Amino acid sequence: MARVVCVHGVGKQQLGEEQLLKDWLPALRDGLARAGAPGLLGADEVAMAYYGDLFLPPGRTLSGADPYPYLTAADVQPGWETELLMAWWAAAAEAEPQVVGPGANGTLGGVGAPVQRGLLALSQARFFAGMAERALISDLRQLRRYLREPEVRSAATARVQALIGPDTEAVVAHSLGSVVAYEALCALPGHRVRSFVTLGSPLGIPNLVFDRLLPEPADGRGAWPGGTALTWTNVADARDVVALVKDLRPRFGDGVVCHLVPNGSHAHDATHYLGKAETGAALAAALR
Repeated sequence: MARVVCVHGVGKQQLGEEQLLKDWLPALRDGLARAGAPGLLGADEVAMAYYGDLFLPPGRTLSGADPYPYLTAADVQPGWETELLMAWWAAAAEAEPQVVGPGANGTLGGVGAPVQRGLLALSQARFFAGMAERALISDLRQLRRYLREPEVRSAATARVQALIGPDTEAVVAHSLGSVVAYEALCALPGHRVRSFVTLGSPLGIPNLVFDRLLPEPADGRGAWPGGTALTWTNVADARDVVALVKDLRPRFGDGVVCHLVPNGSHAHDATHYLGKAETGAALAAALR
C-alpha cells in the first residue's frame, strides 16, 4: 500500500491516475523541499485515488438523442446549485474588486436572471479565468451529484478506502476530493493514517456541504476523521472561492491546523497548494 494517498478534485473526468500523478508528485516533492524535508517521498510510495470517471455518461452508438447536452445557464438547477453559485459570486466579488457583486442590480448589461448575472460576473473573476461557462456549471453539478447520489458517493469513497492500508501515513486531498477523503476516513475505523491534508476544501460551507456530510454533524460539530494520533492540516488561499470557509476549527474542532497561503491568480490550483511549505511540513511530519 502507498505511504501517501492523493485524492483529486472536480473536473478530472477526462484524466486518470497516472496523468494526475505526473503533476502531483513533483508538486508534493517541491512542498517537502520548501519545508526543509527533501527526498522523503519515492514515486512508488504515492497513489492517486481516481473517481473522475464516475461523472462521465456512458458511451453510446451513433443513434438516438444526444445524451451529452451543452450546459448553459438554463441548466443550473434551482435550490442547491443556484445557492452555491450565488455564494461563489459573493465571495468572488469580495475578493476581486472588478467583479460586480450580487447586490449591484442593473450593472451587467441588462442581464436580469440571477443565474445568468452570476455566471457573467464570475467570468470577470481572475479565479475563473479561462474556464468556460459549461465547465463551471459542470463543477457545480459534480459536487451536487456527489452529495445527492448515493451510488456515486459510495463508489468514490470506496476507491479512496481501497488504497488506504496499514502502511498509509498521509492522505492529501484537494477540493471535492477533500470531501470524498474525509467521508472515506470517517467510514474506515481503525485506519492508521497520521496526517490528513485538505487543500482548497469546501468542507466547511454551512447548509450546502457541511450539513450534508456523512456521518451527519452533531450539534454543529463534524466527526473527527481518525483517532487521537491523526493530525489534520487545512490549507486555503484567501481568494479561493471554492474554499468559502477557510477556518475549519469551528466546524471540526481546534485540532485542525489552518493555514492561508498565496496561490496567485490560480487560487484553487492543486499544484500551487501542493508546492507550499505548509503542505510539505504537514506531509513531512507523517513521513519522518
